[in-house]
Order: sequence, then C-alpha cells, then structure tokens
Amino acid sequence: MPGGTPLVEAIVREEWKQFQDVNNEGGRAACQGNWPVFHQMRLSQFLTWPEDLKSSYLADLRGAAAEGRNLLTEKYARMMASTDPTYYRERLEPFLPAIGEARTAQQERIIARQVAWAADFAARYPRLGAGMRRLRTSDDTRDATSFETYLRGELGTYSQHTLDLYDAMIDDDVRLGRNLTELTIYNTVLLGGFASLEEAEHAQAV
Repeated sequence: MPGGTPLVEAIVREEWKQFQDVNNEGGRAACQGNWPVFHQMRLSQFLTWPEDLKSSYLADLRGAAAEGRNLLTEKYARMMASTDPTYYRERLEPFLPAIGEARTAQQERIIARQVAWAADFAARYPRLGAGMRRLRTSDDTRDATSFETYLRGELGTYSQHTLDLYDAMIDDDVRLGRNLTELTIYNTVLLGGFASLEEAEHAQAV
C-alpha cells in the first residue's frame, strides 16, 4: 500500500487547511468535513509526482497563504467559468490572477493529454470509470463539474514554475508510455485496500 512521505502529507494538509476556508454557494459542502476521503484522493495524485514538482507546489500553497490568497478557493472559482459563466464573469474573474495566451495554450495542451488518458482508462476499466467525473467541459452542469474543467481550474492555480515542472512530468509520462489517470487510480485503490486495479474493477457493482 502506498504511503505518504512527509512532503506529500504536508501538501495534503496545507490543501485541507485552505479547503476549510472555501465558501460555497448554499453553505459548507459535505466533502469539506470528510478528511479521510480528501486525504485518499489527494494523496493518490501527489504520489505520482516527482519530488521537485511536489516541493514547488507546496511552496505555491504556502506562499499564497502568506499573501492572504487561498489556492483552493481560486481553483473552485475558476471552474465556475464553465459551470456558472455569468456569475464567474461578474463576481469572480475580476479578482483572480489573469492567465495569458501562452499560459492558456500550455495548460490546454496538458489538459488534452490528460483527458485522452482518462478516456483510455475508462474504456479499459469501465466500472471504475463509471465512478469518475464526467470527462469533458461540454458535459458540465451547475451541479456536476467534469474532469476537464476541474483540471483546468487546478492548473490555473499553479505558479509558472510549478506548471513547467508539471508539463515536464506529462512529457515524461508520454515518453515512457505511462497513463497518469491509471497511476493515480492505482494509488487510490491500493489505499482503499485492493491489491490491484483488476480486483477493484471486479468489486464494483455492475
């Protein structure tokens, strides 16, 4: 079973701290009180990252907090560009750091690669795939955020240095034939007590 190094655990705990201060329409979300699930899901992701990327992102989180910013709040705000565009444009966008054309192009290239990986994984593990977010922004609703939109919101909070390191990780995964979605969900199922993706797939309800 994978475990969290002190660096990974520090990232997850800093995210959790900021997550507690995210204000949602309609009040506090149930997931903001579910540390075990939050820990499992975020740990699964960060365990796939190289050390320099993890260190850079932790510095982003701590640096933002020192400036009075909340990267988790900014992440969810950016998602609303798709799920509630009018509210986003009028109430949120003016207060978020602007993202230029070059940065947007870099993020979209990464997103396209990861959406393709997620689709490939869901095709090979359809039961596990059924438990994933909808894949594409075109499937967003006010109450359901797609994998693509979530990732766009998350990447938009990274410093340029962190995004460049993340981009390099994606390039390495492509070169080595690795699927980042598969690596992440593999960690998730191990943390959930399964021995393999195949075992977890067969355990899901039809």
